[in-house]
Amino acid sequence: MNIRIGFSVIYAVLIAGLVFCSVKSFLSHKSIAQAVGLLELALIPTLTGNLIIIASQVEEISLVGCYVYFVGVDLVMLALLRFTTEYCSGIGRGQQAPIIMYFFPAADAIQLLFNPFFGHAFSIEKIIVQGLPYYRLVPHFGQVVHRIVDYTILLSVVLIFTVATLRAAKIYRERYSVILLSIIIVAVWETFYIFSRTPVDRSMIGFGVCGLLVFYFSLYYRPLRLLDRMLSDIATNMTEALFVYDSMGRCIWANETGLKLVRLNDTQLENVSSALINKFGRQKFTSADWTEDIVLGSGDSASYYTLENHAVNEDKKHLAGSYLVVRDNTEEKRRIKREIYNSTHDSLTQLFTKQYLFECIRKILNKNKDTAYTAIFIDVKNFKIVNDIFSTAFGDIALQQIADWIRKNMNGKCVYGRLVGDTFGVFMPSELFETKKEEIEKDLLNFVVSDGNVEHRLLIQMGVYEVSDRDINVSVMFDRAHFALSTLTDNYKKHIAYYDQNLRDKVFWDQQITAELNEALETMQIRPYLQPIMDRTGKVVGAEALARWIHPERGFMSPGTFIPVFEKNSLIIEVDRHIWRCACEILSDWKETHGDTFISINISPKDLYFIDIVSEITGLVKEYSIDPKNLRIEITETVMITDVQGGFKMLAELRKAGFIVEMDDFGSGYSSLNLLKDMPVDVLKIDMKFLSDSDNSPKAQTIIRNIIKLSDELDIVSLTEGVETKQQYSQLSDVGCKLFQGYYFAKPMPKEEFEEFAFAAVNTK
Repeated sequence: MNIRIGFSVIYAVLIAGLVFCSVKSFLSHKSIAQAVGLLELALIPTLTGNLIIIASQVEEISLVGCYVYFVGVDLVMLALLRFTTEYCSGIGRGQQAPIIMYFFPAADAIQLLFNPFFGHAFSIEKIIVQGLPYYRLVPHFGQVVHRIVDYTILLSVVLIFTVATLRAAKIYRERYSVILLSIIIVAVWETFYIFSRTPVDRSMIGFGVCGLLVFYFSLYYRPLRLLDRMLSDIATNMTEALFVYDSMGRCIWANETGLKLVRLNDTQLENVSSALINKFGRQKFTSADWTEDIVLGSGDSASYYTLENHAVNEDKKHLAGSYLVVRDNTEEKRRIKREIYNSTHDSLTQLFTKQYLFECIRKILNKNKDTAYTAIFIDVKNFKIVNDIFSTAFGDIALQQIADWIRKNMNGKCVYGRLVGDTFGVFMPSELFETKKEEIEKDLLNFVVSDGNVEHRLLIQMGVYEVSDRDINVSVMFDRAHFALSTLTDNYKKHIAYYDQNLRDKVFWDQQITAELNEALETMQIRPYLQPIMDRTGKVVGAEALARWIHPERGFMSPGTFIPVFEKNSLIIEVDRHIWRCACEILSDWKETHGDTFISINISPKDLYFIDIVSEITGLVKEYSIDPKNLRIEITETVMITDVQGGFKMLAELRKAGFIVEMDDFGSGYSSLNLLKDMPVDVLKIDMKFLSDSDNSPKAQTIIRNIIKLSDELDIVSLTEGVETKQQYSQLSDVGCKLFQGYYFAKPMPKEEFEEFAFAAVNTK
């Protein structure tokens, strides 16, 4: 066979292979794929040029083949540099080729393309090969440069691959060493061709084979030994137990965790299946894919496992084997249980949390629609004193003992929990509560807690709400039970109170008047009534502004029906502000005609907490341009006890601004004399209730005479309120009291009636 035809066929096959490899490379999504594709493309013109030279018998065509070949070699060097840089990236230190290396092949290709003009690189000569003309290369100086450039790049590539081969892990060396060896063989083969001057360049076969090897090792080669070793290590060190079976269902391998699970060693694999059956009760471990959760034991000592069996098939019909994974979920399950428990139970008492208790109650109500239930609110009275006197540690012990008592007295039909602080909630069938309430009352009568050294008796009270409306929010049920406690006093005789219709009506009333407050203030339904204040001659010198509500439907409403409600929900602040403003408006009207008449306004304890009283009142005085001394400030002993320092500071600022300060209800509290020595007040309002039922008592006369004398010596004006009889008035006047207020003179009245009473008529009383 003609040698030229044989080599032409070989080159054609290699070119086709390189075309295929380049297309596949560019279609691949691997990061190295583009560099591989460019190398495959660069090899195509190299082999094509040689194919032209071998097959051609015409000088001009052979010359074209030479140019295609030489430029192709430069393209190969460029592509090989890029491929090497990416393929060997990260291996070793400093083995990447310098960027300047990419310049030399490009420059060499340019100088070769100038050969037709200068003839400096090469020429061709005609020889006869097997009786046919063949045009062989005749190298010149430019060809020498070309070879130096290519060999320099080839040497750099060899060095990089050598470093990569030496520094890579043993299991990876194959992928580098094969390509390195093929490059060296191609280089040696090409060198032999150059110096042997054989007519056909056989080394190009090495170029093509090298390209195919690069394609395979870069994109498709997998280090099976590495995979086997890694998979083996992974399986061996798995926290899950792993058992591998052959197609006959015989265990052929188990990892360390698996052997530990069945308490066998690697020489007893034939006993694995029976050991697993004894432990988990499964009869088949290899038949098909399946998953099963298994619980061994019960309670806190229970163990939890998940078994997963996976079949491995050679094809759709033949089973190659299977593997079983046994996962021990015990710690995870117990952790989840602990987290659920901690999220639903109070950490101190181990009772249900408020939120979880409410959730359980709602489920019970939905499930047992025909059962009557009772909600119980349990409260420890004055528990703060327990913490203050005995320490918070003792308080915690007390709460734990209360929780133990609740657990002891409840059964499975009850749910109970800690609501907040020292309060607890119990929800139980009403029938059960009826049978236990006497026993509960007996226990609460003498409920003693102890830490082993100290004992203390607790006053525990229970508010009971018999659930009549099952659809309301559970929190409202306990609110109603809690509200029932308002009917109990701090004594040890009665501990259980019931939410009944009267309490329900009171709750409804409180909600209703609270909702109507804003409109009542805006439309002057709530207005000041003025109760006259007299001097010793019977002259009206001033008045106390008292809030009264004239309802459009209910008519006149006693202050006792709404003032306590607003004091409780803090809306008394808005009522006080309204009365203050109304008093200033009245004083403004009187400024020209009755400028010496004063009005006293009341300060509530809540005012001191929530508003800047001094700023509010001084602002009103400026707004209405009235004399501060005509707007007197009444403050109760309760306000002062609530915040002594803050109260003293406020009174000092008011007096500095020109206001006259009155201390109201003197004698009705417990600390009046103690406060009086420091309190900056101008008027002392003596409460006649302090001396009620003892008008004729010598002791009463002595006490009131000395209080008035004490106020005189302190340069404080005395004013007695609650004067209801002429005898009281005469006695008080005789002992030196200067001002008087009470029903003996007049009841609180609207502004118009007051003006007629005080200014239009002469009071002779």
